[in-house]
Amino acid sequence: MKKGMFIAFEGIDGCGKSTQLSLVAKRLEERGIVPVVTREPGGTPVSEAIREILIAPRFEEMCIQSELLLYLAARAQHMREKIQPALLEGEVVLCDRFQAATFAYQGYGRGISIDTLKMFNEFSTGGIKPDCTFIFDISVQCSRKRLSAMGKARDRLENGSEEFFKRIRNGYLEIAETDPNVVLFDGSKEVELLNEQVFGKICQLIEV
Repeated sequence: MKKGMFIAFEGIDGCGKSTQLSLVAKRLEERGIVPVVTREPGGTPVSEAIREILIAPRFEEMCIQSELLLYLAARAQHMREKIQPALLEGEVVLCDRFQAATFAYQGYGRGISIDTLKMFNEFSTGGIKPDCTFIFDISVQCSRKRLSAMGKARDRLENGSEEFFKRIRNGYLEIAETDPNVVLFDGSKEVELLNEQVFGKICQLIEV
């Protein structure tokens, strides 16, 4: 491979994006390609520390402006410390969420202007964006059932209302309709069947 490839995995909580990312990484390794696997917010010590603040339920009073700036601060560090260097080395980067999450959660979910978000995101990333974004779509009802089945405590974002997550889901669907670099998958499909579709697309992108 002569150039890096940056692929983001997106969707509402419980959509299966993390599972699919993990399966793809394993299958790539079996073919001799060891991807850089990372997540947002997070991926570096600074960004992981910011993540802890963002998801902590005790900070429920956090205003939407602070929330946005914390996400973008984490992304700025993540981009310059981990993602950009990997891409310059020609590596495959698989990221659990990236800029589409900002547009879906802080834009469609919180109501911040998409134009404002794009401007701040551009500053945060230095203009670097995923070569392709995979969005895994499930209903909010399916999301709630899956999260309940996992049995883990909800974080600050997961404590949002059903209407909040409906707006986010609709935002992701609109992003998928308007961005040619987005691939939309049915996240309600059986895991192995879905992974065949996802990995097939990955193979097209990185030509393996």
